[in-house]
Amino acid sequence: MTPTAFSITAGFPDLDALPKDFIWGAATSALQIEGATGLDGRGRSIWDTFSDRRSNIRAGDRPEPACEHYHRYPQDIRLMQQLNLQAYRLSIAWPRIFPKGRGRINQAGLDYYKRLTDRLLNAGIRPFVTLFHWDLPQSLYDSHRGFLHRDMAAIFADYAETVVRALGDRVTDWITMNEPFEHAALGHLTGHHAPGHHSLSGYFKVMHHQLLGHGLALQRIRALQPDARVGITLSQTPIQPASDRQRDQWAAGFANQLINRITLHPLLKGEYPEELQRRMRWFWPEVTAADLDCIHQPLDFLGINHYSCEFASYRWYIPFLRCWISGAAVAEQEAEIDGRRYTAMGWEVRPEGMAEVLRMLRQEYGNPEVIITENGAAFEDHVINGRVSDPKRIDYLRDYITEVNRARAEGSHVTGYFVWSLMDNFEWAAGYQKRFGLIHVDYASQRRTIKDSGYWYARLIAEHKR
Repeated sequence: MTPTAFSITAGFPDLDALPKDFIWGAATSALQIEGATGLDGRGRSIWDTFSDRRSNIRAGDRPEPACEHYHRYPQDIRLMQQLNLQAYRLSIAWPRIFPKGRGRINQAGLDYYKRLTDRLLNAGIRPFVTLFHWDLPQSLYDSHRGFLHRDMAAIFADYAETVVRALGDRVTDWITMNEPFEHAALGHLTGHHAPGHHSLSGYFKVMHHQLLGHGLALQRIRALQPDARVGITLSQTPIQPASDRQRDQWAAGFANQLINRITLHPLLKGEYPEELQRRMRWFWPEVTAADLDCIHQPLDFLGINHYSCEFASYRWYIPFLRCWISGAAVAEQEAEIDGRRYTAMGWEVRPEGMAEVLRMLRQEYGNPEVIITENGAAFEDHVINGRVSDPKRIDYLRDYITEVNRARAEGSHVTGYFVWSLMDNFEWAAGYQKRFGLIHVDYASQRRTIKDSGYWYARLIAEHKR
């Protein structure tokens, strides 16, 4: 028998501190679910090129056909309604709007997102639209090396203006960029993500130019749509010292600047961390006072993606950085080690980290309005007799949402929560091997099956709105 919302018996977190207008949603990104990478005028992205080399993506997977959401979005929106979602966070595929990154507009791409947002609104679901979620047009990497070039900030703002002109009568909630740290670090320092670049100076350039692009885009959006709500989404990962040694304590503090404060400081304080600038002065990009003024503009909300924590240790032999950052798991697999739980990504399940992030934003950054734009976990999921039993994911979501409620009770201005992800999808360099979704996707048949966690989440939303 297919499970229904009332057949899932797992308990719910305490939600007493969350107001009735708290936003409940789920999130995806274009490259991870749409497919149709060669249809209707879409250009190539750096991820299409990156996946041409089979060794870059686990099992040689590619972002095609992904979840075929480009064709199946009406069905997927009906599933969102079954999940009682009030909001849905999606992203625009930049190469679908500008096949060459700029210049000629692909009207078919804009029309697709008009149809998608219209159907969401007709279903009573509020769209939160991310403008850049890592799928940079390949042409812009060929011509400018992407965000390594300062001119990319203005090019991004032009793209943002085009999208807002087309969708601004439908969409009021905009996110300029998703996780600029990950695109800079994984794409341009470690090379694990597209475009596969390796450079410490490149990391800092890409980071700064993305933030500058955010500021320029924010100005364009506000000029075009004064009633819009505009934010940016940042990953925030608490970093703990690997031991009580003084050098590991230092490493944790420095890693926190390198990973977390490098975005928070300029956005919310108008400056980059002083120690980070001093230690990285040989690699630091050109940053002007006008740049910082542009980046440091009021946000209507701050999107926070949070999953787990990291550990930092001092390593004298690592050039310039002198620190090593890692999780405590030894492999990307579900495990329980010394009483600690790990997801299929090898990430520690540490719910209190959520409250720590929100507390830090309240105490050190003026308590901005925060929306949790991603939180979730990958586990080994299987369809058995038409059902996906995923109690570990339910436990994860319950425990993390409990910490959101705790932070709100302490005074944090958190106003919404989006599960990552709506459905299983192309998980970047992990390909299709890791499943985060509330909805299971059989990639061979494209059959969707709501997991027990999806039914649980639907009930949680319904209970909170009663």
